[in-house]
Amino acid sequence: MDRNKNFFWLILILIVAAATFWIVQDPNKPIQRGLDLQGGLQVLLETDVPEDQPISREQMDTARQIIEQRVNALGVTEPLVQVEGDRRILIELPGIDNPQDAIDLIQETALLEFVDTGSQSLPEGTCVRTSLNTGPSRCEDETGGPVPEFETVMTGADLREAAALDNSLGQFYVEFKLQKDKADFFADYTRENQGKFLTIVLDKQVISSPRINSAITDGAGSITGQFTSEEAQKLALQLRFGSLPVPLKIESTRQVGATLGAQSVEDSVRAGAIGVIVVLLFMLIYYRLPGVLADVALLFYMLLNFAVFEGVPVTLTLPAITGFLLSIGMAVDANVLVFERMKEEVGRQGNITGAVDVAFGKAWIAIRDSNIATLVICLVLWLFGRSFGASSVQGFALTLAIGVMISMFTAVVVTRTLINLILGRGANWLEGKKWLMGV
Repeated sequence: MDRNKNFFWLILILIVAAATFWIVQDPNKPIQRGLDLQGGLQVLLETDVPEDQPISREQMDTARQIIEQRVNALGVTEPLVQVEGDRRILIELPGIDNPQDAIDLIQETALLEFVDTGSQSLPEGTCVRTSLNTGPSRCEDETGGPVPEFETVMTGADLREAAALDNSLGQFYVEFKLQKDKADFFADYTRENQGKFLTIVLDKQVISSPRINSAITDGAGSITGQFTSEEAQKLALQLRFGSLPVPLKIESTRQVGATLGAQSVEDSVRAGAIGVIVVLLFMLIYYRLPGVLADVALLFYMLLNFAVFEGVPVTLTLPAITGFLLSIGMAVDANVLVFERMKEEVGRQGNITGAVDVAFGKAWIAIRDSNIATLVICLVLWLFGRSFGASSVQGFALTLAIGVMISMFTAVVVTRTLINLILGRGANWLEGKKWLMGV
């Protein structure tokens, strides 16, 4: 490789290093931590049906997917939602701020109904019963009077989309779109009942009671009320993801404290730092000058890893940290393959500069094949974790795969560029100084 190409790669490496450092030191891009490192909420749900009632695997998988969509939309980082056994679902929510809101969102069925109240407008918060929901109300009338009952026109199952929006006045509302097969029905109903009230009821409680001013023919509408941003977002999530296929009850909840996480992080950082220092010293002592260059590449490798963790982002758990530390060893392994081949060529030819290209050329095949094999294993582990809800396995596989791919870049590009510039052709000052090569 000629020196012009080496300088080109050096400039590119410096640009990448600068961008990497900028990402790593940016306080707005912290590394995200999992439940075992930062604490959070753990919820165990169990089906609320008789033991002799069969529950299919498909029902449990559907419930898991709906709950996973709900908690993902809450903005929780890397939640764990997995089926345990035949009738339980385990949920882990790292860094959750309001556990009760999360529990309510997970468990609620969000039975939304559009009820015909005729010429009567009902105040927000009024408790009602409907033709589809006649059981005892959760919001019984404080006066002890009778709870009115109305006819249901349609339900939330007839909705296709729902999203929280705000208008120019900063008022929040929920916009919805109907299923295509309900658009004509809704258009006919609103056309025939102009001037009357179509009250919107969520779990037997009135949230809005608008007047039908004109026919709604495009299959879209909005739910208005005195919503805060959080209330509108929550309602939109409930409507978007619908009801659970089986009733679930909370078997147990556990708030995971951050003290254990802080201790785990401290121990992991200490172990990782000791391991890295040992590796750096080994490379320096055993391989001398090439070892120094490999150490520089290894430090760059670690910095680039953290930048990717922050930029993707990757949620770090203890298994994920283990994958990262393992990838450091594999990054060093690539350098060892090159340097051992280089030492053999120097001992055989006695020519340091001529041994560089030969060493990289012959070692590259072994580096490539071993890393591809590791990436295949990472893919298998990631698919396994995804299929069985084992997010810790996914985290391990992801960080290991990222590390392997970056190690190929640092070993083949960074280390090779530095060695070519210092030990490659034209570096005659090294002739006769085999001890610098660890020979």
